[in-house]
Amino acid sequence: MLSGILLAVPWSATAQNVLSENASPSGSALEEVVVTAELRSTPWLLQPTSSSIVGDAQIQERNAIHLEDLLILAPNVNLAGGSSRARFYQIRGVGERSQFVEPLNPSVGLLIDGIDFSGLGSAATLFDIEQVEVLRGPQGTLHGANALAGLINMRSAAPESEFSARLQSTVGDYGRRELGISATGPLIDDKLLFRIAAFEHRSDGFIDNSFLGTSDTNRRDEAVYRGRLQWIASERQTFDLTLSHVEIDNGYDAFSLDNTRTTLSDMPGNDRQESDALGIHYRWSGGRVLAEFMASAATSDTDYSYDEDWSFVGIAPDLEYSSFDRYLRERESYSAQLRFSSAEALTTAFGDLNWTAGIYALNDDESLRRDYTYLAEDFRSRFKAETRAAYGQLDLELTQNWTLSGGLRLANRSMQYDDSNAVSSEPDNSLWGGKLSLQYENEGLGMFYAAVSRGYRAGGVNAGILAFPTDEPGTSESLSDLRFFDEELLYNFEIGHKGQFFEGRVQSAATIFYMDRSDQQVRGSVVVPRADGSTAFIDFTDNAAAGYNLGLEWELRAALSNDFEMYLNTGLLRARFGEYINADGRDLEDREQAHAPSYQFAAGLQWSPGEHWKTDLQWEGRDSFFFSDRHDVKSDAYGLIHLRVAYQGENWEVALWGRNLTDEDYFTRGFGSFGNDPRKGYVTEAYRQFGDPRQLGLSLELQL
Repeated sequence: MLSGILLAVPWSATAQNVLSENASPSGSALEEVVVTAELRSTPWLLQPTSSSIVGDAQIQERNAIHLEDLLILAPNVNLAGGSSRARFYQIRGVGERSQFVEPLNPSVGLLIDGIDFSGLGSAATLFDIEQVEVLRGPQGTLHGANALAGLINMRSAAPESEFSARLQSTVGDYGRRELGISATGPLIDDKLLFRIAAFEHRSDGFIDNSFLGTSDTNRRDEAVYRGRLQWIASERQTFDLTLSHVEIDNGYDAFSLDNTRTTLSDMPGNDRQESDALGIHYRWSGGRVLAEFMASAATSDTDYSYDEDWSFVGIAPDLEYSSFDRYLRERESYSAQLRFSSAEALTTAFGDLNWTAGIYALNDDESLRRDYTYLAEDFRSRFKAETRAAYGQLDLELTQNWTLSGGLRLANRSMQYDDSNAVSSEPDNSLWGGKLSLQYENEGLGMFYAAVSRGYRAGGVNAGILAFPTDEPGTSESLSDLRFFDEELLYNFEIGHKGQFFEGRVQSAATIFYMDRSDQQVRGSVVVPRADGSTAFIDFTDNAAAGYNLGLEWELRAALSNDFEMYLNTGLLRARFGEYINADGRDLEDREQAHAPSYQFAAGLQWSPGEHWKTDLQWEGRDSFFFSDRHDVKSDAYGLIHLRVAYQGENWEVALWGRNLTDEDYFTRGFGSFGNDPRKGYVTEAYRQFGDPRQLGLSLELQL
């Protein structure tokens, strides 16, 4: 019933009257969007899956500088704090929320220019990014093990054949200052094109540390440098090269014993990342076959640390403890992919057929050194994973209106884990995923589709459990059953509709989905008391017997007139455990899964009152949600309002903007299973990490 109401909105009499009276057919049609993350570039309105596409214009309208500033635009997508930037994402309630000792096999993949940054979301800066694509549901054919819940694909602007340059500068409160420069053009006419981009962002952050008397312990200091070359070797051959360097040197001092933006820590932590990446993409177009070779290499060093007691020595001399935890990771990732596709459809007895087939290899090598107060010596581990896969997809046009598509991916993931506690494990998983869809296209009604897909996530080891000192009283028995976890399978069923109406001035996309999860991997935690009266907090992954995720996603875009455009994106979600008893013995059957708000929305209105002025008003929010499956602490429901007013000249723009104008408090991470305040005798209570407060700024952009 609800989906019928939503789908009927664009055809209402009121909308018809407004559009027909105020919009001219020639000047108000919405731009056609093409999705590049698929095996074949596909118009968004013809893509038989639920996805959200954010272009460079929307990035600018929001003054967004990081992926976390955009994800509210994608229905049923959430993010987790616990770091200086949201590094972990959840789609339809599925996804990680943190990483400590354990190796990670992400549920949500993150690609930046085709290079895998899954689990390294700090690198997801947005300057000179042309398009962000969020594909919801398992991408078993497309990406495999790192995309159980979905895939986020970020694509930077490509080199252009004519010279142009851009300078962007911003100043704002909380010490915000940033500068971005990009340039593109030909090195050799019609043969060799280049593009370079550099961006730096500085901010004091939004935390005051009263013990140290400073306001920058949660600072942001971020930079990205990118270069791209495109060699057009012939009419049939092109070669693309991408080089990038990311430097993140952020502070991490986010949790307060008093649940305020004022912390008491005497040893604030850091959230640092330095990444270097290389990607190549070779294309050869024959008469009937398109061949592509893609390869990448990326190295990332991360430094994540925090003051575990969130306080200072002397806050409560009779009860206090003092400890510091630091995780130093070195990750190397290498991938190669060879893909063949039909350049033109083959004629068969059943209809025209397009095909794609490929092979894929990914090697990950991650080393960890943990420096922790309560360890006699540093804990060290090494985790290697080798993934080999073969995949294919067939798209059969049964008739002029009906298309049947099927994809399959066969993969093997072999892993090796070793650590300084003499633990060694070599899990090996043979996995398969795929998708089958049927779509119907009608010029007047749009495109209807039904699809079923299967995703997977490999099992692994809980290194945090394995690394915990075994001499603590009672730990060996209580933790031994949690050392390893099994692979998870997910089946996704969805039906949807996409279309454009009123001569292209209205676009609508709606999806109803149901996801069935077996051996569901869930994040949990245990609290182990120490002999000195303090407690240790250990993160781990466990398997629930089953779970389901049911919901709806709807996106509406409309050009109401030459001067007005609007959008409304909304998601409804019911994510529940089928059967699950957590580490504390609590029965969580039919309880909401963590980081799965029952609704979220993003609405915006763009008004251009004159030739040079443009105003963007945005309203967005989420329902409350559980922070963890371990405890009952929830976020609050919230709504945020953003506003941007810009004046545009011939080749320049100046904009005054504000985010979270009502200065609403909202939270991105929370704990509730332990106490950390010695002044209260370590009584168990809730602790929350705040989202960004109200921010005001002024931006200037120049183009040549």
